[in-house]
Amino acid sequence: MRVNRILLSVPLVVVALVIQVSVLARLHLPGAVPDLLLLTVLGLAMVYGHVGGALIGFGAGLLADLAPPADHAAGRYALVLCVIGYLAGLIKPENGQIKSATGPMLVVVGAALGSTLLYAGVGALVGDTAARHVGLTGLLFTAALYDLLLAPFVVPVVMFLARRAENDPLAETGSASKASDLSSGWLSAGTGLRIGGQRGGLKMKVTKARVARAGRIKGVKRL
Repeated sequence: MRVNRILLSVPLVVVALVIQVSVLARLHLPGAVPDLLLLTVLGLAMVYGHVGGALIGFGAGLLADLAPPADHAAGRYALVLCVIGYLAGLIKPENGQIKSATGPMLVVVGAALGSTLLYAGVGALVGDTAARHVGLTGLLFTAALYDLLLAPFVVPVVMFLARRAENDPLAETGSASKASDLSSGWLSAGTGLRIGGQRGGLKMKVTKARVARAGRIKGVKRL
């Protein structure tokens, strides 16, 4: 991996893990815990591709395996995030820009369900019976729901920072509003509202109205 990718990925992963362990895990929400670490890996993988996504996923998962209060075998979550990061990196857009929020939303849901199932499956292979006492259906539903609600505030920001670190021309200086526009697209997906795309059209309508008004005023003065 490039040095700039490592310099960005490490702080993002560490911050995501700290927030997940110290804040999200203590909310005691029913079912699963919102997986901020998974969303961070997804955002980086969709910019860096499958190889970078696999490496970042493995490192992030291994860090989660070793960080307290982890009570499972080391390497278990590393394997899960490595696979998820690799698969998420396969959908990296060729031009590096996501035009619709539908694709990433489906990726988040699939990753939440896949990581939960894979984690439970690996646990069954190594003899971890703790998952048998938890309703798997409820765990899958809450994992997908929490991650989907959290994704619009995490994934676009992570992808924006990753593009900036790559010196991507799509992430120009002074274009920080692109991250908020993409977040608006995520939040408005399925409602039929194009929040970010309507700004240009609104400005054009206002300009045309001013020109027409100025023309009418000039016509009156000439009379």
